[in-house]
Amino acid sequence: MAKQTGVITLKGPVGRLSFYKTRNGYLAREKGGVEKTRIMNDPRYARTRENIREFTDNATSSKLMRDALRPVISKIGDRRLNLRITQALMQVLKSDEVNVRGDRRVKEGDWNLVKDMEMNSGSSLGSTLFFELQYNDTAAAWEVNLPAFTPQDMIAVPSGATHYKISATGVGLDFDSGSRSLASSSSTALPVIDPALSQTLTVNKGQLSGTHFAFVLSVEFIQIVNGAEYAINNGAHNAAKIVSVAKP
Repeated sequence: MAKQTGVITLKGPVGRLSFYKTRNGYLAREKGGVEKTRIMNDPRYARTRENIREFTDNATSSKLMRDALRPVISKIGDRRLNLRITQALMQVLKSDEVNVRGDRRVKEGDWNLVKDMEMNSGSSLGSTLFFELQYNDTAAAWEVNLPAFTPQDMIAVPSGATHYKISATGVGLDFDSGSRSLASSSSTALPVIDPALSQTLTVNKGQLSGTHFAFVLSVEFIQIVNGAEYAINNGAHNAAKIVSVAKP
């Protein structure tokens, strides 16, 4: 391991040398590792090739799910959410009992493993909405029945929020074609100081297509000033949860 002692401080690769900074100063090391052709052909790297194939499928599947859930994810202030989705789908992949190791796929795994996943690890749905929720799942629709309630008593309203929205979202995924679909139903922006009337949020399943489905309930807090909506703490208090899944 080489250590720089002069005034020149480099960072990054230069030829076969890679310069980087540590708490002990600037260091340099020569590029190494096993050549790609050897990894892809040497029998001793069979396990590595198996892992690569499964990691690739997991990465592709995770991106598809994140893209499908983007309207929900964009309002959630959890920086590790993308990683947690990837980890959750890796568990789905590992549950595949159809294919041999190296050929396991997310699409063949236990889709129920993503059920009950919280989108925001710092603000769960159960610690945000305190009233009882009723769900109705039919062939035509996925419905959430919201009761009449008083927000100050039944919602954990963050400081600065003047209004909130509750949304039901359904996504359809096709891991073979890479296609996705979305259908949602949302309440209007409701004042946190006014009692809420009972209502039903309906996700029309006819708008969804795919082989795997997930249904999410979410709550978003906003501040409305002169008719303009503003997010509260970059979505740190917003909550969302995968409440139901389906794999026909």
